Amino acid sequence: MQSTDRPDLDLELTVDVPLTPEQLFAGWTNPQMLPKWFCPRPWQVVECEIDPRPGGVFANVMQSPEGVRLPRNEGCFLLVEPPHRIIWTGVLSRGFRPQAQKELDFGFVCDLSFTALQTGGSRFNALVMHSDAEGKAKHEQMGFDQGWRIALSQLVELYG
Repeated sequence: MQSTDRPDLDLELTVDVPLTPEQLFAGWTNPQMLPKWFCPRPWQVVECEIDPRPGGVFANVMQSPEGVRLPRNEGCFLLVEPPHRIIWTGVLSRGFRPQAQKELDFGFVCDLSFTALQTGGSRFNALVMHSDAEGKAKHEQMGFDQGWRIALSQLVELYG
């Protein structure tokens, strides 16, 4: 499990779930599965592109309950170690190409780990490292903890 050494820049979420590391990994890397759980309902993912390899794209388009589509959110996988670890970022696009940050966006790197527990299930850990304290604060104010917990519970429901 990762642990932040920069609490001024990082957000971290650790949750034990009744899923295997393989199920968690599939939830994050299968483009047919991710739209079913990735954002808290009634929001939804209406477009998804995933190429789970270093330099591969991790992209989606979210839509509000009123039908308003957000701009395409495109990132890049930095590390993919099935089924235990994924690192991705929105600072880069496919092929590790730098991309301009949108006006309301903030840069971060997301380090996910899925660790099997001896009692069954797995420990899900997300360490989200921001480039500055302002970006961390924006992400926190958007509901990072609650939103990620809700989305993760929706992934658990898919396997229910």
